[in-house]
Amino acid sequence: MKAFFAKMKGSGKGPPLPPLKDAAWSWFGAFLGMGAVGFMDSLLVAGTDLTLLIGSFGASSVLLYAAPRSPLAQPRNLLGGHVLSALVGVAVRLCLPGPTWLACALAVACAIALMQVTGTLHPPGGATAFIAVAGGPKIAALGFTYALIPAGAGALVLLAVALLVNNLAEHRRYPEYWL
Repeated sequence: MKAFFAKMKGSGKGPPLPPLKDAAWSWFGAFLGMGAVGFMDSLLVAGTDLTLLIGSFGASSVLLYAAPRSPLAQPRNLLGGHVLSALVGVAVRLCLPGPTWLACALAVACAIALMQVTGTLHPPGGATAFIAVAGGPKIAALGFTYALIPAGAGALVLLAVALLVNNLAEHRRYPEYWL
C-alpha cells in the first residue's frame, strides 16, 4: 500500500503552466464565445420557451479556448457531441420518465457510448444529455428541438468564435482537423 501512495505522489510537480498570453487568449475567447451565445439568446429567443444558454457550453468553452488543439475540442467533436448527446438525453427522458437519477445515469452513459462509436467524443456532451433529463420544465418542453436549439445552435456560435479567436493569435491554430 505504501508503494502505491509513493507512486501516486510522483514528483510533486504538476503540468507546466501555460504562458500568460495563452491565458489571456483563452479568457478573450471564452468571454466572446459565451457572450455571443448569451447575446443571441437575448436577441432571438428571449420571451419564448427556447433557450441558447446551457451549462455544458461553459465546459465546451474550456476546451475550445484553453485547449484548442485537443482532439476533444475539434469541430466534429463539438457539434456531434452536443447534438447526439442532446438527442440521446431527450429520448431517454421520454422513454424513462423516472426516477430522474436513473434517467440521468442512463442518458449520460448512452451519450458517452454513442459519442465514442461515432468519433464525436466531447466531454461536455455528457452534461448536455444530463441537462435534457434534469433541466426542468423549460428544457423538457423543447422535446427533440433541444438538439437543434440550444445544443446545435449554441455549439455553432461557440465554433464560429473559436475559429475567429484561435486564428487571430499567431501562436494558435484551430481547428487541427474538421472531420
